[in-house]
Amino acid sequence: MKVRSAALLLTVTVLGGCAYDTPMSTVSTQSDFGRAILGVYALITWICAVIAVIVFALLAWVLSRYRDRPGAGLPRQIRGHTLLELSWTIAPALVLLVIAIPTIQVIFRTQSQTPPGALEVTVRGWQWWWEFRYPSLGIVTANELYLPVGQPVAFRLEGPDVIHSFWIPRMGGKRDVVPGRLNQVSFTPDEAGDLWGQCAEFCGASHANMRMRVVAVSRPEFERWAAQQKAAPPEPTEAAAEGRAIYAKSACVGCHTIRGVSAGVIAPDLTHFGSRKTLAAGIRPNTLESVTAWLLDPQGLKPGVKMPAVGLTPAEAKSVAAYLLSLK
Repeated sequence: MKVRSAALLLTVTVLGGCAYDTPMSTVSTQSDFGRAILGVYALITWICAVIAVIVFALLAWVLSRYRDRPGAGLPRQIRGHTLLELSWTIAPALVLLVIAIPTIQVIFRTQSQTPPGALEVTVRGWQWWWEFRYPSLGIVTANELYLPVGQPVAFRLEGPDVIHSFWIPRMGGKRDVVPGRLNQVSFTPDEAGDLWGQCAEFCGASHANMRMRVVAVSRPEFERWAAQQKAAPPEPTEAAAEGRAIYAKSACVGCHTIRGVSAGVIAPDLTHFGSRKTLAAGIRPNTLESVTAWLLDPQGLKPGVKMPAVGLTPAEAKSVAAYLLSLK
């Protein structure tokens, strides 16, 4: 029974690692950068597979040929073999050369200058959320990154506090976000879809909760999204209007930006908060219940978060949540 249970557990574990088409997959790519890296991975995998077959075949032959037999005696001993020693020295060197050439080519390709016509996006990694700025469009958003399919995108990576690492698995390799240093990475999305990204460098208590939602859309859809982001937020009504009044007199205005209401710069821009699908860097759905709970106890939902409890009553928090969700 124990053996059967162990075999079942092993099977489930192995199958769990075989997921292919998932939002965080590194073997199902949606950009030119990702395909280039996956090509190197594939080459290394096939080379290792061929080496494994050769090694296991030789091992099986040795075990069969020189197994202990009654009365066979000790096999003939070999003291040094020049050809064999040269072979197992030269063969690995050739394998490394075959791997090194495409690897170096991809490294130089992924470190190249910004392609012409690229959309520039400034990425700022904060503890524990992402800020995305589109300088040419005058758009600032947080934790949700919209990209046009078929257009190169050039990311400028800035670290205002500690070291983070910008990683969208299905778009390509990760790149560090380092304070005092400007890093960059470029790629071209080639397929529409919702993806997920993650900080890949330990950066504190809520490192695992520092996610991002990435939305690759067609060019016309991206232009519609950009136009909506550049528009002024709508005037609130009823409960949302009450929430705006509470927001305007609370400590929120010192950290957050809402165009025409507040101009804080050290926390996520909330101008079009209601158009986002997630809350708290992707860990909660952006619903009235989630936003209300966040306003009442941010530390309870996201350990170590920089946002303090602002002292709202449950009724006030619900009104502010209604106001924030109206910002579309």
